[in-house]
Amino acid sequence: MSMTANATQPPVIEDTTTDHERDVAAIEQMIADVETAFNTNDPDLLTAHFAQNASVVNAAGILMSGRDALLEANRKGLAGFLRDEHARYEVGDIVFLRPDIAIAHKNAWATKADGELIDVAPAMIALYVLVKEQGRWWIVARQNTLTPS
Repeated sequence: MSMTANATQPPVIEDTTTDHERDVAAIEQMIADVETAFNTNDPDLLTAHFAQNASVVNAAGILMSGRDALLEANRKGLAGFLRDEHARYEVGDIVFLRPDIAIAHKNAWATKADGELIDVAPAMIALYVLVKEQGRWWIVARQNTLTPS
């Protein structure tokens, strides 16, 4: 099939019919909770906002499917190789594809225990896919990508 001059242009997929101020605040709080959990080695809080069937690819490229697998990985990581690691997270952007579906980017910097930045540029960017279900937002997918240093 060939493209023609009158072919349909790809759409911009974004919800502009809803005031998302409260949704943005809720998603920003979720990311703040994730930062707190990481910095305090709290695997339960780190996993709290993930749906039961969530899918996560970590910074090492390992796929984890399901909340139970993610919780187990968070327990092991925070008790082990991540125990003395700290980070600062910042929401880069949030786009609402539908009133109840959003994607968000999180920038992450390595920090010292007191919060002092180690990195100038983000060390990692994460893509979150979020769905609003039963009146609250849930993380259904996250992809962590290390950035070039």
